[in-house]
Amino acid sequence: MGTRGPETRITQMSTSAQNLPTAGKYDGVLQIIRYNWSLYALTFLAAMSCVAAGELVRNRASGAIAGLGVTLLCWMAISLFVSHYIYDRSSLYDFRWMLDTLPQQPSTWVNIHCGLDQSSHLLSSLFPDAKRQMLDIFDPSEMTEPSIARARGSNAAPSKTCAADFRALPSPTGTYDAVFLIFAAHELRNRSSRREFFAEIARVLSANGTVVMIEHLRDLPNFAAFGPGFLHFQSRQEWIRVAASADLAPVDEFSITPFVRVFLLRHKND
Repeated sequence: MGTRGPETRITQMSTSAQNLPTAGKYDGVLQIIRYNWSLYALTFLAAMSCVAAGELVRNRASGAIAGLGVTLLCWMAISLFVSHYIYDRSSLYDFRWMLDTLPQQPSTWVNIHCGLDQSSHLLSSLFPDAKRQMLDIFDPSEMTEPSIARARGSNAAPSKTCAADFRALPSPTGTYDAVFLIFAAHELRNRSSRREFFAEIARVLSANGTVVMIEHLRDLPNFAAFGPGFLHFQSRQEWIRVAASADLAPVDEFSITPFVRVFLLRHKND
């Protein structure tokens, strides 16, 4: 297995990739706020309440209470700054790094998401001649967080998106040369569900195909950036275990910023 540094450099670029669609300078962080506004509002109210209580209550605990409020405010500000850095300023959504990452351009690919699809149009521009499929695996019984519902309600899915059961993807065995999981797999909160999902991914992946999974991790950098919110993510070890349960193994992995990890998975017998 290989590993790389924080940013991937592009050595070759196809003509089609030179004109990838671009987003606004603050679209990423504004979407984070829009989808999670209730969490930010509650955090702000809790922080201000702590600061006020620290000022009003004159005892040994007052400093600690006020300090907690300041800490919450700092964490909220840091999380927004980091989100802007990741989604608006880094090379994350400049998918040209995939040209150096994939062993060959796929002739067939699928992008699997949970109703918020911000990448299929980029992948289509990057691989314009490939046969493509977009699958929405949203399951309200598994994915109960309000932010997902807000994201789904404010973004129209591409016209070719197909609703799918993550336990039984609607594709024949060995269909896709590339399977893209871009901030989607962690929405399955139960390990058994993740294993069922990855078993299906392994089934639809071609013999020499590659899974490109992009995720935040439950690690120190994401804790520093998002505080307790980092528990929404899974650890690197968990993703390796889940992949291994489907006989998939990492052939490469690298970071794009200290907060986002990219895994390239292939069948173990390859």
